[in-house]
Amino acid sequence: MDVKVQTVHFKADQKLIDFCEKRLNKLDQFFDSVIGAEVMLKLEKDEERVNKVSEIKLSVPANDPLFAKKQAKTFEEAIDLTVEALKKQMEKYKTKTNNK
Repeated sequence: MDVKVQTVHFKADQKLIDFCEKRLNKLDQFFDSVIGAEVMLKLEKDEERVNKVSEIKLSVPANDPLFAKKQAKTFEEAIDLTVEALKKQMEKYKTKTNNK
């Protein structure tokens, strides 16, 4: 799977990028037709704290991309939450495509 990682308001270290790619590559177990993923990691500052946000768009054949966005205290947690949301979407997508 082709994974592209973009960051906003910070520079990601290689460990974070590797973590993200590792989590996304696990999605191949559920659905092997994923073409690629675009990941956007960003810092959102509000008055009280800084939130880490993960947005992931998965390209799948012959359909609009699957998209999920989550925020958490750490990027790793946000990525995990986003991947879990995408797993659920992939299961629904897989069920739809198998019924056709």
